[in-house]
Amino acid sequence: MKMFSRILTACLFCALLGGAAFAQSKTGTIDLRKVFDNYWRTKQADATLKDQAADMEKDHKGFVEDWNKAKAEYQKLLESANDQAISVEEREKRKKSAETKLLDIKELEQTIAQYERQARTTLDEKRKRMRDNILVEIRNVINAKAKASNYAFVIDTAADSANNTPIVLYSTGDNDLTEAILTQLNANAPAETPKAEEKKDEPKKEEPKKEEKK
Repeated sequence: MKMFSRILTACLFCALLGGAAFAQSKTGTIDLRKVFDNYWRTKQADATLKDQAADMEKDHKGFVEDWNKAKAEYQKLLESANDQAISVEEREKRKKSAETKLLDIKELEQTIAQYERQARTTLDEKRKRMRDNILVEIRNVINAKAKASNYAFVIDTAADSANNTPIVLYSTGDNDLTEAILTQLNANAPAETPKAEEKKDEPKKEEPKKEEKK
């Protein structure tokens, strides 16, 4: 959203430099953050990312469980290697097994670290790609609406400056396109799949009555 806001900020500054020309131009406003957050494709993308993150977390949990199991086995082998009740030969054998298990643990640690880095990168890249695609769709609708209504400029009232302060300090709310753009974007939103409990109630089958013992 920051990159998109900066683009609109640049347009605003260019417009202000126009002076009287800007004052005479027809200007629209929009709360881009509200449009973005309430667009059905945004919600769909968020749900997709959450599902993928949940799958990754499940895989990560499996790796950690394997690591904990290997660590417990290593401790057990290490303790048994110091058991004075067994022969020296057997203790050496168990010591080597413990060393091998320790190498497995180190390898698992590397696997976990690599998986965490890759998972973060994958999710970040997918989130950025989805966000950029959605912003392009929204901007196309805004541009079409602005041209059809002869707007010279459309300003994002939700945009912030580099200092995290509002760019638009006051607006009468006239010519606000937020609701119109949202309505147009969500016109073809797919119907939500009804949950099991929301499906048409079916008559319950009556259980056969038990005969009373005389």
